Amino acid sequence: MTIDGAVVRLTSHEFRVLSYLMHQRGRVVSQGELTEHIYAESADRDSNTVEVFIARLRRKLGAAAIETVRGLGYRMQVDA
Repeated sequence: MTIDGAVVRLTSHEFRVLSYLMHQRGRVVSQGELTEHIYAESADRDSNTVEVFIARLRRKLGAAAIETVRGLGYRMQVDA
């Protein structure tokens, strides 16, 4: 992936989170929904991993790309 011509490297989990949010662009996606999407049922899920992936994506894409909707989840900005 590139942003303004610069290569942005993503881990597989970061890519899954970003891809899911982009496909749901403009809609609030709960943390639980993201967790279900990025992990297999049998995987051991840590409670804050989604927050970590979101923080990493914000550093790589810009803080405004992903909005936190307090108490509900995350939303990819429509114009991002």
